[in-house]
Amino acid sequence: MNSIIVMGVQVVGRAFARALQQEYAASQAAARARGAAGQQSAAASSITGMSLQEAQQILNVSTLTPEEIQKNYDHLFKVNDKSVGGSFYLQSKVKASSTSGINVSSEQQRKTTTETGNSDQ
Repeated sequence: MNSIIVMGVQVVGRAFARALQQEYAASQAAARARGAAGQQSAAASSITGMSLQEAQQILNVSTLTPEEIQKNYDHLFKVNDKSVGGSFYLQSKVKASSTSGINVSSEQQRKTTTETGNSDQ
């Protein structure tokens, strides 16, 4: 009887250790991905409280062009208007996403303009 209990504890212990290793590996991969996103994500996150990836998901955009951001923002903001049965919470998320995306987009354009201007000299 004791050997069955000991064996059971060993099996559970190994499974727990394996789960911890997998979680640690996933955490490290996520940290590397966040690091790869660079300071743009940190800047956007500090302004709006959300990551750039989250903003792109909410607005359903893959590239940060101001036109695409504005088009999707207008649509989602109208659809989530409280007067048509929408959600103020979702409307707030759409607004924050738009602000985050536009800030990063304008910073990218500014960097491109600066780099282009410097290469002409």
